[in-house]
Amino acid sequence: MTEDATATAAGLDAAGLAAVISPLRRVLLASARAAEKLPEIPDAQIEVIRALPRGVVSSPGELADQLGLSRSTVSNLLTLMEERGLIARRPSADDGRRVEVLASAHALTLFQKFDSASAALVAEASLSLPRADRDALAAAVPALERLLGALTATPTSRQSPHNRKEAE
Repeated sequence: MTEDATATAAGLDAAGLAAVISPLRRVLLASARAAEKLPEIPDAQIEVIRALPRGVVSSPGELADQLGLSRSTVSNLLTLMEERGLIARRPSADDGRRVEVLASAHALTLFQKFDSASAALVAEASLSLPRADRDALAAAVPALERLLGALTATPTSRQSPHNRKEAE
């Protein structure tokens, strides 16, 4: 996509939207951690936990594909997470040579606290906004979900520039 197309994609300020998403996420993460006195869990580990909701198991390779990370990166993440009691690895019931990964009860509890705190913080902060802004945010949620899906479906988004170099 050309720079002109990026700047004017159907009247969307794509650069402005991209510039606000990252700081918004960082502030929300830090505020939720502080509100619930949650431990520091790196974003990448949170994404692994998010990919393993209660009752879901996955192989390390499936997680790598789903998260758009290299297999070695996921392997290193899983090792650290297992040491911290955030995930468990076990042999597959179907194929003993295959490993399954699942989030621990502790990780799921932390994740639930993080999500609840995040929702409460967003709800509280939104009350300070004019009604028109709250309405715009409510209307934007489905569009942002679709944007996430579109970005996830883009082959180049599946690997960060760092991981693409790693894979070369």
